[in-house]
Order: sequence, then C-alpha cells, then structure tokens
Amino acid sequence: MDINVAAVSDPKEVDLQQESKQPTRKPRLTRRWWRWLILLAILSCGAYLLRKGRENSQSRAAQGAAKSVVQSVPVEAAAARKGDISVYLNGLGSVTPFNTVTVKSRVDGQLIKVAFREGQFVHQGDVLAEIDPRPFEVQLSQAEGQLARDQAQLNNAKIDLARYQVLFRQDSIPKQQLDTQAATVGQFEGAIKADQALIDNARLQLIYCHITAPISGRIGLRLVDAGNMVHANDPNGIVVVTQVQPIAVLFTLPEDSLPPVLKKLRAGERLPVDAYDRSGMARIAGGALLTVDNQIDPNTGTLRLKAVFKNQDDTLFPNQFVNVKLLIDVKKSSVIVPGVAVQRGPQGAFVYVVKEDKTVEVRQVAVGTMDDSKVSIEKGLSPGELVVVDGSDKLRAGSKVRLQTIDNSARSRRSDS
Repeated sequence: MDINVAAVSDPKEVDLQQESKQPTRKPRLTRRWWRWLILLAILSCGAYLLRKGRENSQSRAAQGAAKSVVQSVPVEAAAARKGDISVYLNGLGSVTPFNTVTVKSRVDGQLIKVAFREGQFVHQGDVLAEIDPRPFEVQLSQAEGQLARDQAQLNNAKIDLARYQVLFRQDSIPKQQLDTQAATVGQFEGAIKADQALIDNARLQLIYCHITAPISGRIGLRLVDAGNMVHANDPNGIVVVTQVQPIAVLFTLPEDSLPPVLKKLRAGERLPVDAYDRSGMARIAGGALLTVDNQIDPNTGTLRLKAVFKNQDDTLFPNQFVNVKLLIDVKKSSVIVPGVAVQRGPQGAFVYVVKEDKTVEVRQVAVGTMDDSKVSIEKGLSPGELVVVDGSDKLRAGSKVRLQTIDNSARSRRSDS
C-alpha cells in the first residue's frame, strides 16, 4: 500500500504558505487605486488647461475689442511757415554805471549842511553839501588888505620914479639912484601879482566850500553827517554818485564769436543788445553794442564787450546780473516751426509730420537757428506742412491722430508763459 508522503505536512508550513499567499492580493488593490488617482489627476489638469485657454482667448478677444474701440491719438499741430529768424549771440553780464564818482571835500573844514536826500537823482552842478566858509572869508579879507597896501606903495614908487627920471635928465642925481627906484617899482608890481593870487585862491576856497555834483546821477547813502570835520585827503568822501542814464552792461562772449562781431563793428553797423532777467525769460531793456575789449582772457577763452542802455525807466540797476542777447544777423525766408516740435533721437533731430490721411510720419530734419520758442529748419520740411507740437509722446510712425491745429503765435505765447 502506497503512502502519499506529500499529503502529510507540518502545520507550521501550512500557516506560512497561507501567509505568503495573502500579501499578493494587497498590491493588486493598491495598483488599481493608483491608476484611478493618476487618471483623475490627468482629467483635472486637462479641465484646468481647457478653462485657462478659454479665459485667455476671451481676454485676447476683449483686448482686441478694446483696441478697436480706442480712438485716434489727440495731438496739437502747427504749420511750418516761411519767415525771418534772428541770429543771437548769448552771454552773461552785469550792469555797470557809466560813471561812478566819490564826492569829496577839496578843503578842510566843518560840514555844516547836507543838501541832498539819499537815493535822490541829481544833475551836474547841484549843491550837495556846504563847508563852513568863515575861515576862507577871513583869508580873503586879509589878502585884499595886503593888495591895497602894496598897491599904494606901488603908486608912490611910480611917482618917485618919474621924479628921478626928471632929475637924472637934469644931471642932478646919479644913474644908480634912478635904477634903484625902477627896481623898487618892479618889486611892488610883483607883490601886487602875489596879492592878487592870494585873493584868487581865497575865493576859490570859498567856491570849494559849496560841494556840487560833478555828474548827473543817483545819490547813494550818506557817508558823513553834518557837523563832522572833513578833510581833502579823507578816503571815503561824503557820498557816491553813479550815472545810471545812460548805463552800461559788461558781458562776455566766446572768442569764436569775435570775427562776426568785429566785422559788423568795422562796417559801422549798429548791433542791438537786449538784456534779460536772471531766468532769461523777461526782457528788461534794449540798447546797442558800444565796443569790445582789446584782449581775450586766456584763462576762460572769452572776450569782454560793453553795451550802452538809455535806462530812462531805471529798470537796470548797478551790479545787477543779466542775460545778454546780441543780435548779429537776421536770416530771411527761413522755414520756421515751434521749438517743441523738434524731437531728438538716435539718428538726430526729427519731427512728426501729419499727412493727409491723418497719420503721422517720422521726418528727419536739419535744425538751423534757434530763437526763443522758434527754430529754423534747414532741410527736411516745407512751408505749410503740419508738425505735431503736443502729444508726440504717444505717437509712433503711422499712428492715427485727431488733429487740433494751432497757429505759431499762439504756441509761442504759450511756451513763453
């Protein structure tokens, strides 16, 4: 009888086999769950991307619609015109009195009267102050007495001389006595001249006691009060008078600007000069160039020039700082546009030209002379063409614009203000 040995097994081995069979079911269940999770994640990502794509397409469509709704760019434009433009040389200067005089006493004495007001405008010859004249009046009286005495002695000497001449012809006196008397007459005549000089000097001192204005001009602050002793050698004087009508302006220009200025001066042409305030915007006064200095400053490479202004309204004040504009030439029949129309770029100066279809064109131009708010165009622009003067920061080549045309004069007034 055969015995099946394999059928007989150990209970421990049976338990181990059962335990080894149970884990094979858990990985299968785990793998199924992971598959479902990955599939769910893929579906979620797809739904998100689909939704995002629809939102982007809607935003692009909205932007396109917004762009289609945007209107033309509003700009202001001015027409290029043909006209004259002035060529100026600009410099910095200061106002200088045409003449400055420190009024001093020419005699020593007590200042008894001040006849001016500080800041007053005086004319040449007006009395400004008075020195005590009494000492000089005494000197005058003394000199006049001396003259009278010497005059009497001279008359007596002349009578004696006439007698001696008669006696000499009669051979009654020697020749030496006649010559001595003639010399005495000459001495008295010399004394008379000396006495007259003393009288004239005393009278001159009396004139100097009345101090008058040497020039016409404006009085400064009083330097000496009445009652003080003044001397002819006092360093400060009594008052300072400055001539302000006319008045001068000293200014500098680069040495490269000298040739055209000298050419005009040698031809006898009058070169107008305008003085502006510190900001360079407000014109103060107008005058003319008087002369140029005789040498160039080697340290700065500039030349000093002097202009004269009538200054009837006292707008210019001594030592005032001014901006100076010297008119050197006027260019005729130039193409002129407002200065704000000219833009600067990598390729140089350009303007936005408005075409007939209300689009703008970028036009390269050659800039010429600049005068305040105006500029001349040497090349690239014709009279009558419209150029953008406001709103150019939003423009590109080919941009559509909504035009607001203004004239150049209005633009100039706006720029100046």
